[in-house]
Amino acid sequence: MPTPTQEQVIEFCHENKILDFLGVEVVPTADGCARLELEVKECHSNPYGILHGGVLTTMADTAMGAACLMRNKKVVTVSITLEFMHPVPMSTRIITDAKILNEGRHIFTCECAMVDANQKVFAKAHAVFFAISKLID
Repeated sequence: MPTPTQEQVIEFCHENKILDFLGVEVVPTADGCARLELEVKECHSNPYGILHGGVLTTMADTAMGAACLMRNKKVVTVSITLEFMHPVPMSTRIITDAKILNEGRHIFTCECAMVDANQKVFAKAHAVFFAISKLID
């Protein structure tokens, strides 16, 4: 089975226009994968002056989907849960760390931690995805 390149995965992630709208960067990693990063700004905040949980949810969902793309599977989310552990203050750079826990023929189970540069965990996500097609043939 062909394996997508890091560039193909990053390009596909940017077809998700919400990432560009939010200012999320898709960054290549040394191990050939990709992660999402965001410098938290006021436009990302909720009325309490901290990062809105929906932004973290979007980042986690997309990061886990990108991990599946590295396995040449386009996926859709079946379910996702998040645990918010700490409020994310303005100017924090949030980094995703997504992993595949289990890969079936059509079902993927993944997890993702959202951390800062010091590896402080702000949120963790767990999701189930359904593979709808291949990224490349």
